[in-house]
Amino acid sequence: MRPASSRLAQAILSALFVLSIAAHVGGLVTIAPMQRVEAWLYDAWLKRTAPAGADDRVAILDIDEASLKSVGRWPWSRDTMTTLVEQLFDRYGVAAVGFDVVFAEPDNSSGLDSLRRLAGGELAGSREFRTALDALAPRLDYDARFAAALAERPVSLGYYFIPEGYGDARTGVLPPPSLSADAFAPLRPGQPAAGYGANLAEFQRAAQGAGFFNMRADDDGTARQMALVSPFGDGYYLSLSASTLRIAFGGDAPAAGVEARGVLGRPYLSPWLEVGGLRVPLSADGTVHVPYRAGSPFPYLSAAEVLAGRAPLEQLENRIVLVGSTAPGLADLRVTPFSNTFPGVEIHAHLIAGILDGTIRATPPWAKDARLAAVLLLGALLTFVLLRFGPTVGLAATIALLGLLLAAYALAWSRFMVVPMAAPMLTLFGLYALNTAYGFFAETRSKRQITKLFGQYVPPELAVEMSRDPTHYTMEGQSREMTVLFSDIRGFTNFSERLPPTELAEVLNAYLSTMTRVVQQHQGTIDKYIGDAIMAFWNAPVDLTDHAARAVATALDMQAALPQLNAEFAARGWPEVKIGIGVNTGRMSVGNMGSEFRMSYTVMGDAVNLGSRLEGITKQYAVGILATQPTVDADPVHAFMKVDVVRVKGKETPVAIYEPLGPKDGVAEAVRRDAAEFEAAFAAYQGRDWNAAEAALATLNARAPRPLYDIYLERIAHFRETPPPADWDGVFVYTTK
Repeated sequence: MRPASSRLAQAILSALFVLSIAAHVGGLVTIAPMQRVEAWLYDAWLKRTAPAGADDRVAILDIDEASLKSVGRWPWSRDTMTTLVEQLFDRYGVAAVGFDVVFAEPDNSSGLDSLRRLAGGELAGSREFRTALDALAPRLDYDARFAAALAERPVSLGYYFIPEGYGDARTGVLPPPSLSADAFAPLRPGQPAAGYGANLAEFQRAAQGAGFFNMRADDDGTARQMALVSPFGDGYYLSLSASTLRIAFGGDAPAAGVEARGVLGRPYLSPWLEVGGLRVPLSADGTVHVPYRAGSPFPYLSAAEVLAGRAPLEQLENRIVLVGSTAPGLADLRVTPFSNTFPGVEIHAHLIAGILDGTIRATPPWAKDARLAAVLLLGALLTFVLLRFGPTVGLAATIALLGLLLAAYALAWSRFMVVPMAAPMLTLFGLYALNTAYGFFAETRSKRQITKLFGQYVPPELAVEMSRDPTHYTMEGQSREMTVLFSDIRGFTNFSERLPPTELAEVLNAYLSTMTRVVQQHQGTIDKYIGDAIMAFWNAPVDLTDHAARAVATALDMQAALPQLNAEFAARGWPEVKIGIGVNTGRMSVGNMGSEFRMSYTVMGDAVNLGSRLEGITKQYAVGILATQPTVDADPVHAFMKVDVVRVKGKETPVAIYEPLGPKDGVAEAVRRDAAEFEAAFAAYQGRDWNAAEAALATLNARAPRPLYDIYLERIAHFRETPPPADWDGVFVYTTK
């Protein structure tokens, strides 16, 4: 497990990520990529679920290239438009017509104005000319004829609003508002307009209806939503699709209102519109999502064919007809989720078909709150899983939560609601990617730190092994059962005085390198070099259950390495090196300790101090290594000889000290015998049996003299002259370090 500080940093980073997405959902900031993902997700879902097949309830009368070549360039004369309307209703029997065009200027192409000027000028006195003109005038007044054709039939004209910021021009005449200004009270859906471009007054008065055909595009230019109502002046106006559908169903006035619903105890208001007896839910801004169908479901008929009477009757009879253009020069091609060159008139056809089928989708008023709650709750849940269980379980949780979100999205879609889900989904994707990346970089950084920090203390191969699982190792303070080793060169002061500084440095470097290799071979951790002294410990940072045996083996190998080292020194004229080593096992504090200026991975505690004292008294017994009773108890590998029971300076509790003899299966029989006889002599010494102790020591000395035996013979001689007190416990007390 990573350190708490690393997990805290990861949690803070995850929280900041979740809060940034929540801020986007709440409208405090805008994250453009989030909007693009939302659009992509909506488009993908729409394409996957869009129904296929033909829909002949709505037909599109296309002012296409063929029509322009046949009839002439647009705009066509009102005479032609009158013929077109008459053909649609009288010959083909259509149910209603909606014009996705504006008739904003009078038509003077008939020459009637010129004839009237002649009648009032040069031919003012010609009764025949006046009579002929009066007879021709009704036929030549194309606008009047077109108005008359509109008045007799269910036709909805088209017009457009000018959004605020794009000018305030007002041309033509708007129809009366379809709804009052408070129709959606207390809501006010829609975007106010500053101006409009509408039809001539006589056309508007004659037509049974009119609707705006403004196209709404998202930030990427794609038409996904359209407004069915728009506020202007003292009321609300219908879109071309809603207006055409209204007159197709008899022209009854539309209805509108607000539906109040409680979700989880919180009230929400949803606007709605009703045309032709069909209720349509609206988003809060008065828009709906266009219910596009796959392919090209609506029949397209060339206007020229209708004018000529050659269009199939079955494709127009009792149909709602929308008049528009697919000709590129008339600039009515839009971008939709299905095409980059989609005829604008067909968007109105999809809206009409959606209203008829009841498949119009809107964004419910609680969608924003639902997204915000999903971002926060799912973000918190996934963050907890990732921090607690790691990336493997986190991946499973991410997939499960994504599946849950997709199921919720599908459920809302099936109920004709569009609830944007990109923010919660990106929260899950982003959190998993962020935490995985953070874990990777943190682990890499931790490995580098392990190698860098512990590489100077432990063998390189051990540092590499530690880096494979850096979470298992820490430099934070711990209390552990450990073994410590201190070594020192005997008589180093005299030693150093005999060599110039450069050679002394070479001697130390060679000596310390040799001994360090021995320590690292037994997986010991180098604590520090104190001049010629070496301090090392075992069982940190790497767990070693046999730490005591490793430390003792290290001490024996350090002594064993001296002969070869001294041979090399002698060849260079350097003095012989002798060392003393103290080994102790006990509870120690280990970790990165020091000050704000310098830190060191080290051990501290009474057990450490005892190990240092032990190294100092090896010269008192003329032995190379001394180990304590706890070390002997924790080391089943080596054989030991008890040397003494002592009280070191600063300690009241006596401690038994031992000399390691070597691995149990490698100690010579003679060595075992001498060790057993010495321990018997020492027991007699502690029991004040001076004669028995002296005799045993004399025998040992005669067989193989050792300074250790002479030390005890001197003590016995002293105690013969000056007997110890009656409460003497056989413990030797050291008053110096």
